[in-house]
Amino acid sequence: MSDTAPPAPTKLELLELLAAIGTAQWREFAAAAAQHGLTSTQARVLAQLDGPVPMRGLATLLVCDASNVTGIVDRLEARGLVRREPSPADRRVKNVVATDAGRQVIRVVREEMQAIHGALDTLDEDESATLYALLGRLRPSMEKGARA
Repeated sequence: MSDTAPPAPTKLELLELLAAIGTAQWREFAAAAAQHGLTSTQARVLAQLDGPVPMRGLATLLVCDASNVTGIVDRLEARGLVRREPSPADRRVKNVVATDAGRQVIRVVREEMQAIHGALDTLDEDESATLYALLGRLRPSMEKGARA
């Protein structure tokens, strides 16, 4: 038996693993959202609303045309999950804000993602802390790259 460490994974192997995990997470997110009558895009909008977000900012986050966001927000607003309010800085700009009901439904959607919760439960505290730290280091670069 050898005491040598396994070779470090290649960037391609890491990318493939991240893609597989991301795809599985997205499928489960979409399925949980559907259980609450939400499309995956509507749920994604709710997940982005930590505070007021301009309509155009949502379009950027969703990587779509601003006109598409209007219909998505219209449907969420009709269900009482978001509201539009004028921006304090520029009253011509409309911000989208999650209502209490919107925050509640996205919290429940995330809680119902049992496969993800189960996978994370296989990690001990140290592994969870390490994964969190590593993903936290990657996040700024990944988010910056997605906006570029």
